Amino acid sequence: MGAMAHDLPDWVAELTDPRRAATLDELADRLVPLAEHAIDVSRRLQAQLNELNDPFKREALYGRVERLKARVGEALEEITSEIAASGEERMERVWADWAGRAESGARERELRRRLDRDVVPVLSKQQQDVAELVAERTSTALEEATQMLLTRVEELAKAVTDLIHEVLPLAREGLTLASRISALSGHARKSGRGPVPDDLKDAGAATSRAFDEAVARLELEWAALGARSATVRAALRGAEESAFSQVTEEMTRCVEELAPRHVQALNEAEAKARSLFEESRN
Repeated sequence: MGAMAHDLPDWVAELTDPRRAATLDELADRLVPLAEHAIDVSRRLQAQLNELNDPFKREALYGRVERLKARVGEALEEITSEIAASGEERMERVWADWAGRAESGARERELRRRLDRDVVPVLSKQQQDVAELVAERTSTALEEATQMLLTRVEELAKAVTDLIHEVLPLAREGLTLASRISALSGHARKSGRGPVPDDLKDAGAATSRAFDEAVARLELEWAALGARSATVRAALRGAEESAFSQVTEEMTRCVEELAPRHVQALNEAEAKARSLFEESRN
């Protein structure tokens, strides 16, 4: 079976593996990249741990709650605008039916004045009452949703903290190993030139084995942590969307419950307006 696409040529190990070093200089030179690799993997792992913890810092938590409030505020404003617009549209439609039928501009202005005096304030008050009820229910729902969001984030934060405490020693282990490798490289360099003595050959082999095992663990942990980080980010987004949905569902229920009352108010306002216009024709 042929070599896999990701396999490296045989000569790579020949030129880089400390276990294959023939001289002290070669041993010292080949140990340096191992130390650098151990440091790199450890730092990447630590950076990933920091990134995993970022969404649970106070500023991020505050931002998440503020974002929820802002989104709910926008949704409430939209509903309030729709309530107001429905009344305005109904009055404008009624007015459009009757505008121009008055015998004179003065009569038309009088009709408009009476409409604004006798009908619009009553309708506006009704619309305001409905909007306030929706706002009140929304506020209560927002408090509950915010509490649910904070509880979920707190649960997730605890799990992430436990994970960080579990993984952090591995990252430190990589740095400790790098220090050990660097010390061995320095020792080999100070030992002069020529062939590698048995004691350094054994130390180099043991260090290389320790490096292979530690880096394999670190790389595996780094990959697993990447997947875990993605899950945590998705969970945070899900918790935020769930909280927002909880509020908007309550807003929708509230609007549906108040709709008959609002429609009745619109119908009464329209009937009152048409009555005024009829009176003006007599």
